[in-house]
Amino acid sequence: MEQQTSIRTSLQLGIYKIIDPFVKLLIKLGLTPNAVTSIGFVLNVGVAAIFIIGAEDGNRGDFTYVGWAGALILFAGLFDMLDGQVARLGNMKSVFGALYDSVLDRYSELIMFLGICYYLVAHHYFLSSIFAFIALIGSMMVSYVRARAEGLGVESKGGLMQRPERVITIGVFAIACGITSSYIGGDYKLFVPGIRFHVFETMSVFTFPIAILAVLTNFTAFKRLVDAKKALSENEQ
Repeated sequence: MEQQTSIRTSLQLGIYKIIDPFVKLLIKLGLTPNAVTSIGFVLNVGVAAIFIIGAEDGNRGDFTYVGWAGALILFAGLFDMLDGQVARLGNMKSVFGALYDSVLDRYSELIMFLGICYYLVAHHYFLSSIFAFIALIGSMMVSYVRARAEGLGVESKGGLMQRPERVITIGVFAIACGITSSYIGGDYKLFVPGIRFHVFETMSVFTFPIAILAVLTNFTAFKRLVDAKKALSENEQ
């Protein structure tokens, strides 16, 4: 766990060094951390809009919308890091800012998954839509367990699938799905002799990672719950 945390921290510090010049530009332009957070939220509304438009206007085998939505997911995710850095480097930290950031992060994720589920249901990927909904539940519980534990005076913030990992996973594989469809086609299906149904299709590039996300987010939430229980027991003793 400590090694995992150390690697994650090192990656964050490396990313901060890259984005700091842009952060300083935002500060010079007069943008506040809350403004940056709001921009990220609006971009995630745009992500949901792309998925919904793709559901209504796109064909089942057309994953162009999925690819563009993935690109916007990563761009919107960038603002999750920018707002905190703007607050730190601009000396604009506030208690309400931290609350505002957390609330809009939850709304952003809910709206993003709304778009994903809408797209999957509209194009009859019903099983995948269930996994997406389970991933949404896990994502919310990861955040809730941490917040509730901190409210009780203990820390519980480890795990495999925190928000940055979730954003990167969904964004990268959505883009990969869009790119893959341009090479093998949107209707590609892989069959294995002896199995009556296909074991892989183009959309699987996007939906398989979501299924993994559904498992790992809920595992992370459960792991945080166990860690919080242990910490609370130690405090009581």
